Amino acid sequence: MLKEIAAKTAYRILQPLVNALVKAGVSPNAITTTGLLLNASATVIFITGAEFGSRGDLDYVGWGGFVILFAGLFDMLDGQVARTSKKASRFGALYDSVLDRYSELIMFLGICYYLVAQSYFMSSIIAFLAMIGSIMVSYVRARAEGLGIPCSVGLMQRPERIVMVGTSALACGIASNYIGGDFKLDISPLPFHVFETITIFSIPMLLVALLANYTAIDRLNHCYKIMKEKEGGN
Repeated sequence: MLKEIAAKTAYRILQPLVNALVKAGVSPNAITTTGLLLNASATVIFITGAEFGSRGDLDYVGWGGFVILFAGLFDMLDGQVARTSKKASRFGALYDSVLDRYSELIMFLGICYYLVAQSYFMSSIIAFLAMIGSIMVSYVRARAEGLGIPCSVGLMQRPERIVMVGTSALACGIASNYIGGDFKLDISPLPFHVFETITIFSIPMLLVALLANYTAIDRLNHCYKIMKEKEGGN
C-alpha cells in the first residue's frame, strides 16, 4: 500500500514534466535511451574514482549515487509519456525492459569496479550478490510471464533497488565530508571494524542483495504454486 501511494504521488508530481515532454514531441524510446546514457555516466564516475581517486575519497560515490537517482526519474517518465501521448507499443515495452537490464548491469559494473579498485573487498562481494539478485528478479518475472503466469510479487523490485542504491551512495558521499572518508569505529577485542564510512553504502547494498535474491526465490515459489494448481485442476 505504501508503495502504491508513493508511486501515485511521484507520478502526480511528474505529470507537468510529462505533459511538457509530450507537447515537445519527445518519444518514450528517446527517454529510455537517455536513462541508459545517464546510468553509463554514473559508471564513468565510479571508474574515474577508482582510477584517479584515493581510498576514502567518497565524493565519487556520492556523485555516482546522485546520477543514479536522476537516471531513475527517466524510468518513470518513459512509461508515463508513452501512455499520455498514446504511443505505447509492444516494441516500446520490450525496448524499455532490455535497456533497464543494461542500465542496471552497467551501474553495478561501475560500483563493483570502484569497490575492488579501492580495496573494499567485502563490499564488492555484496555489490556482486546484489547484481545477481537484481537480474534474477527480472529474469524470473520475464520467464514466468512468457509462460502465461503473472509474476510481480516481491519486495525488492527495480524502483526500490534504484532508490536504495542511489540514496545510500549519495548519503555515503555527503557523510564523508563530515566524518571523513576513512573513518573507522573499532570495538576491542573484535578483529574487524564495526563501522567505517563506506558502511553507509554497503549496508543498504547488503539489504538489496538479500531482499532481491529472496524476491527471485519467492517469485519462483509463487510460479510453482500456480503451476501445481493448474496441473492439479487438469
